[in-house]
Amino acid sequence: MRVKLSRWEPEKYLDSHEAIHAYLEACIEESDGDPSFIIHALGVIARAKNMSQLSRDTGISREGLYKAFSENGNPTFATVAKVAKALGLNLTLEADSR
Repeated sequence: MRVKLSRWEPEKYLDSHEAIHAYLEACIEESDGDPSFIIHALGVIARAKNMSQLSRDTGISREGLYKAFSENGNPTFATVAKVAKALGLNLTLEADSR
């Protein structure tokens, strides 16, 4: 018996605010402080929402968004902040209690 496998694409399952919230929380927890992991997660969420609308909301071209959040992308903090805001996400920095 043959089993057909396909690549899992998480953006297909991010169809509600709750799913996006749970996915982002899980990615932050699993990232172990690796910013590229979190940026990848933000790119997945961006693709799940609608890259064309996100482009209009941020003023960044679709191509620029795809490039910034690609595997080899390296978006600026300004890009990350604009995308997060357009997606209805808040960036929060917290002082370490040490």
